[in-house]
Amino acid sequence: MELIRALQLLKLNSVSSGMIPYLSRASWVDAVWDFEFTHTDPLDPVIEEEIKEDPDVFKTIYKQLLPFSNKDDDNTQSVWLVFGENGVSAKPLVAVLSYFILSAKAKSPSLEQRLCGLQAASLYLLLLKIPGSVANKVYHQILFDTCLNMPLKCWPQDSGKKRKKDTLKSSQGDPKTGKRSKPPKKVSEEMEIDDDEDDEEEGVYFSPQDLLKLREGIVLLVRTLLRLLERFSLRDKPQSADSCVQLTIFRIYIQRYNLLRIFCLFSRNVDQIQSLPELSYHGLGLLCSTIHGEGDEVGVFRKLLYVILMMKTQERSKPCLLAPSQAVCGARDQAILFISHIVDNQREAALPLLRILVQHICHQMVEKSEYRVSGAQAVGKLMAKMPCQDYAAIIKWLYSYSRNNKVAFRMFALDVALVLLEQSERDVDDTVDPELAVFLPHRFLVHNIIYNHRNDVSPTVRGHALHCLAQCLELGSQNATKCVHELFSNSKYITTETLTLFKKHVSDPKINARKSALETVMSLLKHGVISCSAENLSILSDRCRDPAVSVKKKAMQCLMDLLTALPENREVQEAWLRGVLPAVMDSESSVQEKALECLDHVVIAHIKSQGKYRDDDTSQKLAWDLLGLMCEKCQDLSRYFSKTFSVWAPQQKFTPAFVNGLLSHTDGERAAAAWLLLAKIASCSPKLNYGTVLDTWENTIRSPVVSVAMTCHILSVLGDIASNLNDDTKTRIVDDLMGWLKTFSLPLEVISSCVDTLVRFSRSDNTQDTLRFLDRFCGELVSVCESYLSGVILQEKGAENINEDLLVKHLYTLGAASLHCPSKVGKRIFLVVQSVLTPSEQPGDELPASQPLSRFKPNSMPTVVRAHAVITLGKLCLQHEELMLKYLPVFARELEVGTELAVRSNVVVVMCDLCVRYTNTVTRYIPNISACLRDKDPIVREQTLIMLTNLLQEEYVKWKGALFFRFAIVLVDPDPAIADLCEYCLVDLLLKKSPLMFSQHFIECIFHFNSYEKHKKYNQFLQTESEKSKFSLKGRQNQGKRFRIYRFLLKNFTDEQRFNITTKICQDILASFVDSELPLDSDSSELLADTFDILSLKEMKLTAMSGPAAGEEPQEDEMAMAKAVLQVAQKKLVSQVQKRNFVENVIPIIISLKNMLEEQHSPVLKHLMAYLQVTMQDYRSEVKELFAADEQLAAEVEYNLKRFEKEKQQQEQQQMENQLANFTFSPQRNVSQTYTYIGNIMVYCLILITNIFFYFYFHPPLRKPVPRQWNVESPLVQKLRSKKRF
Repeated sequence: MELIRALQLLKLNSVSSGMIPYLSRASWVDAVWDFEFTHTDPLDPVIEEEIKEDPDVFKTIYKQLLPFSNKDDDNTQSVWLVFGENGVSAKPLVAVLSYFILSAKAKSPSLEQRLCGLQAASLYLLLLKIPGSVANKVYHQILFDTCLNMPLKCWPQDSGKKRKKDTLKSSQGDPKTGKRSKPPKKVSEEMEIDDDEDDEEEGVYFSPQDLLKLREGIVLLVRTLLRLLERFSLRDKPQSADSCVQLTIFRIYIQRYNLLRIFCLFSRNVDQIQSLPELSYHGLGLLCSTIHGEGDEVGVFRKLLYVILMMKTQERSKPCLLAPSQAVCGARDQAILFISHIVDNQREAALPLLRILVQHICHQMVEKSEYRVSGAQAVGKLMAKMPCQDYAAIIKWLYSYSRNNKVAFRMFALDVALVLLEQSERDVDDTVDPELAVFLPHRFLVHNIIYNHRNDVSPTVRGHALHCLAQCLELGSQNATKCVHELFSNSKYITTETLTLFKKHVSDPKINARKSALETVMSLLKHGVISCSAENLSILSDRCRDPAVSVKKKAMQCLMDLLTALPENREVQEAWLRGVLPAVMDSESSVQEKALECLDHVVIAHIKSQGKYRDDDTSQKLAWDLLGLMCEKCQDLSRYFSKTFSVWAPQQKFTPAFVNGLLSHTDGERAAAAWLLLAKIASCSPKLNYGTVLDTWENTIRSPVVSVAMTCHILSVLGDIASNLNDDTKTRIVDDLMGWLKTFSLPLEVISSCVDTLVRFSRSDNTQDTLRFLDRFCGELVSVCESYLSGVILQEKGAENINEDLLVKHLYTLGAASLHCPSKVGKRIFLVVQSVLTPSEQPGDELPASQPLSRFKPNSMPTVVRAHAVITLGKLCLQHEELMLKYLPVFARELEVGTELAVRSNVVVVMCDLCVRYTNTVTRYIPNISACLRDKDPIVREQTLIMLTNLLQEEYVKWKGALFFRFAIVLVDPDPAIADLCEYCLVDLLLKKSPLMFSQHFIECIFHFNSYEKHKKYNQFLQTESEKSKFSLKGRQNQGKRFRIYRFLLKNFTDEQRFNITTKICQDILASFVDSELPLDSDSSELLADTFDILSLKEMKLTAMSGPAAGEEPQEDEMAMAKAVLQVAQKKLVSQVQKRNFVENVIPIIISLKNMLEEQHSPVLKHLMAYLQVTMQDYRSEVKELFAADEQLAAEVEYNLKRFEKEKQQQEQQQMENQLANFTFSPQRNVSQTYTYIGNIMVYCLILITNIFFYFYFHPPLRKPVPRQWNVESPLVQKLRSKKRF
């Protein structure tokens, strides 16, 4: 018989008679069985070589045995009878097969050993499939499990010893800036492989042909296993079932295939399936059948969990993330589709497992965004298979899950909610319990999961919640959009509260939270949830000047998206201009590039000739609308627009075709916008068509109506092309300009442009010619103005029936022209302008230097005339130093006692301009200028802040006297806009130039703001009484303002500065009282109280001693771990240094001062004890040691600490009870008011008990399938583990 002849090739008789040398009575076969297939002694080399002579020996036996495995074939003789008749025993057969199987598990097995092992394992599984195998004692669990692990052992591993750990690629931070963007992360550690396995592939190379042979061996083994699983039950063999699942999961990642073919796997014969993933899923389907147990006893869903999570598991190892390659993502999609198919076919048995699977996906999700998004999509697809009752129950569980303490859980809950919102909303049917019906609508997901996390303690979750809220509006689901509209439909949200809410979020300390808030605001504006008012749009435009570069870019992108969605909205257009244009002068080059890209994309790229313009072209219309706004409401942005063209000029961006196309628009309705662009590019563009420019000028000069903006732009173009015009044309234009100026009918802006153009026409290579030109024409304008002003002001009754507008224009023209011809300005002009300000003075009289402009005699001149006279006088002072020396005291006095807003504001501008020209002279008047920082009018305060900042930046002014403290006090200005501007000036402009500025002035701030002048060193600069009262923050009523300044300064300290300032406070303030240099009186109480409260501030704590931000979890990647180790070492070192400083320098002073305060029963004592309580939190166990010199103080501090800890525990316990009481309450919380008092208590207790039950039952870490636990180790395996040691 062929079978017997084939079996003879295995030399079973020789094997059965073989003896083991050290066991005289035991055969080799008995020894193999005694070791229970965990170990085999070497087979006789002669016998082994005889068996290996035929490489297909196992295949031959397999082929002969295959007919006996067909149970349905009644004509087939029992193989066990054949064995008996021919004297073949199953025991030596199994022993020989186990030898070759275990040989393939050796260290670095050869290709031959691997192939023999796979074929022997396939043959053993075929024997098990033959009816009667159990009765004939062929089945052995250890050997069976070993066969199942053969593919894992024989297939070459993807990584050897040198690549044990997978690292996921990510961008690196900038080593120069120290900014850490996206360090390489590895969320969990890679498998810990035994040393034997580490070297498994060392020195072994497999060719493609070798790999093909191994694949064929694995396919044969898997097919044999699948045939076996059709009849062989694993119901009572959990370890074997787990190995089967592990084997099928192992082959899933090999290749991708059509997912639809999963549905027809179970109707096909195993021999017809060629793909390994198909075989794997066919096997998983068989394992899910009832023959192997009810539900998921074999753990298919558990193993597929890690496929869905894109993780890899192996025995005695943690799950580790797999890089999201095409194969891994394909395997994930196949697993989801397979589970959906199982649920469809085994609904009652699979639905409970599906709920558990969803919960475990949520519980084991990592924080990396790409994995969270993938996991959320998987949860959404799986929940789509649930009926409404189960769906609602999972939503209820998800609501509780979203309130977990772990950041990753809350983040993933938001992702899942967003995915579920993409699905159709479910209707409540009869199968849903009434208490669960509230969880079905989309409204619950939007209101109670997404929107409720907008104020999460973690900035990461806050930002993600806002991002999800914005995405709700972008979904195709109308229900989600409607739910977001409901949030803001109440009047309390669409007014001040909404604005305050989003201003808070866009000012979040964390960058990502600010970016998400901007995205949300943009979506709300885009979809009409909140109105596109100037105030709401300013939230976006203001963030284009955020300190963080990425936030600036995000704000500009949001404005771009909003402008694209609402191109015809004028408010949006203006907000876009006010956000993007100033960014062209940003300090960061990348922000400048982004702003230039936006301007080019929106404006320049859509400028075409008149013939190509189309009204229905939205992009062209938008470009011209934006330029039109630049000519009207946004003229203040002109200098930023000019900066744009100065950057583009070297790039030769403006071709002749572009310029000619622009010129074609100079006659129509877009003429003003066209001239605006021409004014910017005329100096850098190719040769213009001068005829068009001159024709337009001729029309403008003869037009009775003057368009201010367009005329100024035309004049600018004329000035740019002046050098290219012939002399006749120049003469004609100069005559036109002079004639136009002498009419004094032009607006002030046009007068200024005309004078500037006149000056540009004067330029020549010969300096003397230029000066003669300016003396001639500008001198003529000065003479005309002098004649008019003299006739009005110096003549008797000249001031009667004064023309205010004409007088202002003469003064303005005089000031503009006099700057270019100082030799033509005589003393009479000085007297004329002086008389406008002080008409009581007569020619030849001296102006008293101690009197202000408004205190000589009643002045009949209007305020606007006097304000312009100040500007004109300032321009005259720039050219005449003696006039400046005469009027500086007058200007200073005017700032102090003047009552006219316009005059004071212009005086500030004039004095700051004079400081640039006459720095040494004007510097001593800086206290007079800085006093205006507390002016009653916000315009003057803002003007003074801006002008002084410019002077400090250019170093015309130094931080001397009280200037810094006056600057700092603007931080608490009544106008929030001015306070914000001051913060920007101090941090972003001035602190970068002087990094020690804050720390150098901090000690004196404490003295200055408390108006304490008894210290010999601090707060000793000269001030008038009025200035002291203006800048004093003394008293309890101003304590909040003082500490707002202290916190701001400390927040911008470095750790070194914080450490030094602590020591300096003790030495310069506290020690002065201990040494009796300063008296302990009522004046010093506020000073000392402030000092101890400052030392107690959290801003005083070194960042190296601080833990992670509230609500944040430490990341688990290698760089984060290394950083954490470094931080621990740094914290330990800093703590030791700080402790030493505290013991040597602080404690002696504190003890002495405490005794002095006790003697006087000073109220400051409670501030001192509060400081000790805060400080000693870091030295909780060392109180007695540190305060050994004062046992009473040590006891008091220890008592206070214990009381503080007790109160903290009570607060935490109360908070936990509140959270537990509300853990799974319905969000509506509509409790009937008809309950009696006792009934309410009973209901509350019942709900509390129910919530506790659901929490511990549904919470993923606690809820596991019972008794179907997912990590089961049979007693037999435990026994084998103990035997391995032998």
